Amino acid sequence: MNNNGFGFLIGLGAGVGIGMLLAPRSGEKTRSMLRDKAADGATYLRQRTADARDVASETIREGTRKITKGTDAVRAAMDAGKQAYSEAIHS
Repeated sequence: MNNNGFGFLIGLGAGVGIGMLLAPRSGEKTRSMLRDKAADGATYLRQRTADARDVASETIREGTRKITKGTDAVRAAMDAGKQAYSEAIHS
């Protein structure tokens, strides 16, 4: 490990130690608060993931509808072209 990484780990350890010494709550209250915050964060992430999935699904459905509409228009144009060609050949 290089000196920067080692210094970071020492600083991290010192920060955690000082934070524990100066914490305004007891250990149990702090752990409870952290559990609650983690649960809130997990709920938030689940909701945002579900929202993103819904948006992505709707975008895919809309894209599929547009592609189908475009394909139908091309198919109709080809059929009209074939019909016009057939009529021009037989006239």
